[in-house]
Amino acid sequence: MIEASRVSKSYETPAGPVSVLRDLDLRVGAGESAAIIGPSGSGKTTLLNLLGALDQPSAGSIRVGGEELGKLDAAAAARFRNRTIGFVFQLHYLLPQCSVLENVLVPRLAGGWEEPEAETRARAEALLGQVGLQDRLGHRPFQLSGGEQLRVAIARALINRPKLILADEPTGSLDPATGERIADLFLRTQESAHVALVVVTHNPGLARRLNRTYRLADGRLVD
Repeated sequence: MIEASRVSKSYETPAGPVSVLRDLDLRVGAGESAAIIGPSGSGKTTLLNLLGALDQPSAGSIRVGGEELGKLDAAAAARFRNRTIGFVFQLHYLLPQCSVLENVLVPRLAGGWEEPEAETRARAEALLGQVGLQDRLGHRPFQLSGGEQLRVAIARALINRPKLILADEPTGSLDPATGERIADLFLRTQESAHVALVVVTHNPGLARRLNRTYRLADGRLVD
């Protein structure tokens, strides 16, 4: 599913280039899960951005589902993300003016959606039922708790039947008890959908529950 080989990423600054990732390798198969841990500023979010075709590596190659991400132009990368990847962010990025159901359907608005709208809507309602929000379809984000907003984000990440889910600190803003319940739900949903999962986290309890844990240090992953 994910094959990252000798990936490097650097940024130009007034003081000269700054290297964030160096000759990094990563393999995650379909249905497998991996945690990425490491100190703040070590490049964890940079790595997720590269895996999600939100940025390009300075060197090396990244394949997701057999697709070479470095060969995609901006339009092709957007189509690929919408078709293949589900994102879960710490801040959730729910649209405040939209209902819970409408937020889950947002990826459809990006275009390239082939199935009838009624089928997508039915799947969105089913996903929200799976995450325990079947009674919140018409609510707005401000009417939900932090844990409920995260459940909406999980359902949204699964609406396009992704092959890969990328999650950046999905439980970081939650209290420990809520975080544990959400981790249960997150992993159960990921396993039932049989998708690859990569999670950036500072939560050691969540990391231990994934198939593998990698520490990002000095620009490289160490397991």
